[in-house]
Amino acid sequence: MEDQNVHPQLLEVAEQFESERLLIRAPRWGDGAMLNEAVAESMPELSAWMPWAVELPSVAQSEITVREGRARYLDRSDLWLLLIEKATGRLVGSSGLHRIEWEARKFEIGYWARSGFTGQGYITEAVHRITSFAAHELGANRIEIRCDARNVRSAAVAERCGFTREGLLRMEKLGVDGSLRDTLVFAKVRGIEF
Repeated sequence: MEDQNVHPQLLEVAEQFESERLLIRAPRWGDGAMLNEAVAESMPELSAWMPWAVELPSVAQSEITVREGRARYLDRSDLWLLLIEKATGRLVGSSGLHRIEWEARKFEIGYWARSGFTGQGYITEAVHRITSFAAHELGANRIEIRCDARNVRSAAVAERCGFTREGLLRMEKLGVDGSLRDTLVFAKVRGIEF
């Protein structure tokens, strides 16, 4: 575990780690085509929940997204992670540690699964491993999962991974359709859940 007082940009943060079936790694230049393919396959499902999935980006736009994500990984402002099936090398989805507060060692795990890989436990597996990484390698004190209250599949991942439902934030955000939505908040905290 890293020293809690070190500036985030000086932290040694692993570029990749593994779970049973997944290589979980930071984005790299050249990952845009792989990302674009997964997003294109998954647009009908993603567009219901992800504000960035309103229209399909070009491969070049996906490459820009990857490069921007890489820069944020390196400056430690956001730790976006790609989920790659070890057996095939295919992109299963995306996750990561977002909305980071380094002083408090607070992180939020976000995730989405490629349509062809849903319902197979990949996201649950990734969340378990990323939670362990945050707790043991980054010294997390609090790890959150937030999701639209209507997104029962996302909430089920949080519950399967042992996150405690802390509350419901009513009319907290605009949904992709422009309507106000409620947000469920789940968390694990040091000394209680890990």
